[in-house]
This record gives sequence, C-alpha cells and structure tokens, in this order.
Amino acid sequence: MDARDPHYVSGSESDVEYAHRPPKRVRRTPPLDRARTNGRNASSSSVLPPLSLSILGVEPLDEFIREVADFIHHSITTRPSDLHGEIEVEAKIGVLRDRVTGNRLQLPVLVETILTPKAADCHFESNMSQAQHQHYNILLNKLKEASDKPGYHSSSIAYTHAHLVDSFYVSENPRDREKIRVTRNDKNGEVLSTVKKIRLGNLDVYSPKRAADWRISVNVEVPVPHPIGSPSYSRRKDRISYAHEEFIIDLTQVTSYSAPGSQPELLHELELEFANSQLLAAAAAKRGDESFPESERSAFDELIRVFVNNARILARNAEGGSAVTS
Repeated sequence: MDARDPHYVSGSESDVEYAHRPPKRVRRTPPLDRARTNGRNASSSSVLPPLSLSILGVEPLDEFIREVADFIHHSITTRPSDLHGEIEVEAKIGVLRDRVTGNRLQLPVLVETILTPKAADCHFESNMSQAQHQHYNILLNKLKEASDKPGYHSSSIAYTHAHLVDSFYVSENPRDREKIRVTRNDKNGEVLSTVKKIRLGNLDVYSPKRAADWRISVNVEVPVPHPIGSPSYSRRKDRISYAHEEFIIDLTQVTSYSAPGSQPELLHELELEFANSQLLAAAAAKRGDESFPESERSAFDELIRVFVNNARILARNAEGGSAVTS
C-alpha cells in the first residue's frame, strides 16, 4: 500500500491530536512565588511533585502507533469487496537491505522509523542467524515456563510444535501472479489448508539502534480448490508457536527446495500475528463509529498498540542475551 496513494492519507482517521482524555494526575497547587518563577526558587529536594500529563492535561498521541493503526485499518477496510478470506496481519523480524550494495540499509535517523512505502531503494529479508533463532527459542521458552507458575504478572502462554510442508502451485490463470499454497501435516500428510495469499500492503520499520528491522504485512488468504499437477517448489517448516492473549509468535526453521533434487536452503524466521482475524476485522469496522460505546470504538487501536509493543520487544532482543529488554 503506497502512502502516496490518494486513497491512503496518513492520519486521516481523525483530526484530534490525542485518542482520549485520561484522568488528570492529582497535583497540589504550587505556591504563588513558585508559579511565578517556574520553580527556580524551589527547594533543592529531589522529590518531584506529581506532574500533569501536559499543559492541556492529556497525553499526546503516539504518532508511530497511530501511523501503523491507520495503515492496517485502511488496508482492511478498503480491500476489494469480492475478496473473501481470512485477513492476516503480521510483523516479521528481519533486515532491510540496500538493493545496490546488499548491505543493511543506512539512513540519517537515530531511532526506530517507519519508511514511506516504496520510497527507499531497499528490500526486506525475513531471515536471521541460527544463533538469533536459538536465542529467541530460549527466551520464549523461559517466558512460557514462567507463565505457568503461580503469581505470573501476565496472562499464560500456550505452546505448540508443528512440522508442516508447504507446496506451491502456479495458478491456471496466466494473469494470476499469486501462487496457490497447499499446507500439509508433515507427519501424516493431512491437508490443513489450500489458499491463495493476496497481498494488500507492507509497512517497513527501520531500527538503526537494533540488530533487526521489522515489516508489517497485511494479506488476505483466500481458500481455493486443490490445484492439479506438480508443485513448482516446496518448503518444510519446523514451527514452534507461542500464543499470548490475542497474538501468536511463530518461530520457524524453514528448509526450502527450489526444485526436486536441488540443494536445500535453510532459513530462520520469526513472525508475530493476530490470533483472531474476525475479531480484528470487527474492531476495524467499529473504529471511530460514534454509534458504538467508546470501549468498542477504541478496541482496534488498543489491539494495534499491543501488537506494536510486542513487535518492538522482539526486534529489540535480536542482539541476543539472557534478559528481555524494553
């Protein structure tokens, strides 16, 4: 989805500069002399009195999260009406690379930044080293174990381990660029899904202070009949999934075969996605609609806020180490 598309106007969902007015923090009235001197004559005590959220008493809107929310909302609500399938919104951990040099992208920014779609001459590589993959595996396993203990500070984490095979077939329609993907259980051959993935848009996030960047993708997986003939290529996936509340983290080792008898390519991937596409679509439909209670109007933005938080936590732990950094 190109941000320059006239149908995608950044921040167009609302002209309000903050999502809501949270309760103002209690603050004592300063003495008249302190108010006049802006505190310059105040005591040198290091105890800071309670502060207002801002001069208006509200928290300014986080533009980063709002940009992500607007992008995903636009992608979902403007998809073709005849496109029926399951909405997939995911964040992939990887690296943005310069198309000319092949090196990691270098931009004159100091902190995490959303790139204007198609403006930078780069591509996203959704792969990581085996050491990073192992680090994430250890980190997520520790979180899973901790969540099973009494008194854990958050919701429990569910764990599944699957061995899958994806086979890709060229569509019979020569004008159809999307391949058909057939996913089977590698243990018993059971067909789990036969779909065609339609890409609605990508949003790349460049993280100069971190070892990894990330990409947000919005797609629709359309169910289709099982194709005829032989697949053009296939891949085996050894996948560990960690489910926490409304999100799933997939840690996958992918063995890809470009042709029968060819040398396999080994990739390591990490993806974060929404667990319930119906819930996300319903929340998107109610976003900002005054006919619904405030809790339902704001549910979409709350989902995106936590989605971004999770993606940031994952990207910031790509360096390795034993502790989760915030």
